[in-house]
Amino acid sequence: MAPVDVSRVAEVAERAVEDSFTRLGRYLAFAPISSDPESAPKVLALAEALSRDLTTLGLSRARVLTLPNALPCVAAEWMNAPPGAPTVLVYGHFDVQPVKNEVWSTEPHSLVRKGDRLYGRGSADDMGGWLSHIVAMEAWFAETGALPCNIKVLLEGEEEIGSPNLERFMDAFPDAFDSDAMVLTDCENPGIDIPGITVSLRGLLEVEVSVTSAESDVHSGIWGNVVPDPATTLIALLARLVDEDGRLKVARREIDPEWLEGSRDVPLTADVIRSGARLAEGVSPLPERGLTHAAWVARQPAVTVLSTTFPAPGSEKNAIRRSASAKLSLRIAPGQTSDELFDAVAAELRRDVPGGLAVALAKLPGAASSWDYVAKGPAFDAADRAYEAAWGRAPLRVGLGGSIPFVALFGRRFSQLPLVLNGVIDPETGAHGPDESMHIGVYTKTVKANVHLYAELARALAK
Repeated sequence: MAPVDVSRVAEVAERAVEDSFTRLGRYLAFAPISSDPESAPKVLALAEALSRDLTTLGLSRARVLTLPNALPCVAAEWMNAPPGAPTVLVYGHFDVQPVKNEVWSTEPHSLVRKGDRLYGRGSADDMGGWLSHIVAMEAWFAETGALPCNIKVLLEGEEEIGSPNLERFMDAFPDAFDSDAMVLTDCENPGIDIPGITVSLRGLLEVEVSVTSAESDVHSGIWGNVVPDPATTLIALLARLVDEDGRLKVARREIDPEWLEGSRDVPLTADVIRSGARLAEGVSPLPERGLTHAAWVARQPAVTVLSTTFPAPGSEKNAIRRSASAKLSLRIAPGQTSDELFDAVAAELRRDVPGGLAVALAKLPGAASSWDYVAKGPAFDAADRAYEAAWGRAPLRVGLGGSIPFVALFGRRFSQLPLVLNGVIDPETGAHGPDESMHIGVYTKTVKANVHLYAELARALAK
């Protein structure tokens, strides 16, 4: 390929951003909710539409990948770069979270523009993420008729339910994943003017804690103040797990001083937290206590109560129930194992139980490993240059507090490859909640960064 002015390609891509919103709205309208079995035909229909669109784009071998008892993936490629050019895999997911029982101010499966944001379920998580790559590829084709490197696209239809079959797809269709570098597009930027590359994720472990005192419920008037109450005992035991701020206090991790100092650049201010977390008037973020908010979110374990068996309204009776239980969500710190965190929590809950009540703990299905990564080397230098060209600054290396099972899977299966995690999410996106949105400026700059990224990776990873 003759020398190309990449900035001209980026300008072409920027001009195409507005038109891409129509396509994004068309994809959102499929409502491909992977957790709803009745939506499986919608997931398949979108997969087929994407396969057709990728063919129209100019990619070859666009196809819907299927396996028994799994929702589909979509794969396509362009392998016509000059000899020695690297192959880059672009991964994204096209399924979305459910919206049932959420109160939206817009129609959730329609794209609605309000100010500088586009609202709709999946707008940022993750349709906007991989569409930013499609627009970048289109610009390359429009300006030069080719891409600077070989590219493979892999779009998954089950990410929002934990990617339960993604490894089966890796085994069944290895060629769809075979590459020299991978760009995984489902991650967050620290701010609308500060890009980020994700380098760590917390894992996830759900645990059920049960407390039992008797063979049956008993009269609370006769036996209250005489026998232990499993409900109040469970409350007391759970309170042991947290400090005065409500943070998990067991199994905390030492944080590297250099990492902590770097985290001060992440603009996770009190105002950002109030807005992004939709805090009520008068509610303040938790104090930093010598760390940073970014460090608490990204590098320390956490606990959330998912549910309890306390009697629901309408089922009241004057009785001491024989047992009580709670399901807990434990976020596993990067570098920490699920067994390490489980054992620490179990030891605290089983220690000196009032009245000798029986305490049982059980791990629930669906655990996700934490992920910790050193983002260094030619591919990440290339990413820095690409973002400097499009955003005016290099991306921060950031940790996310969430758990993304596919990332740990890619890290395990392709540990020898550079994994660049980018995306179009920002602190105001509200992914997985009502009024999910994507900032148009973030999307536009990411499109342009992707244009530059292909050229930079082509040079940095040339064989």
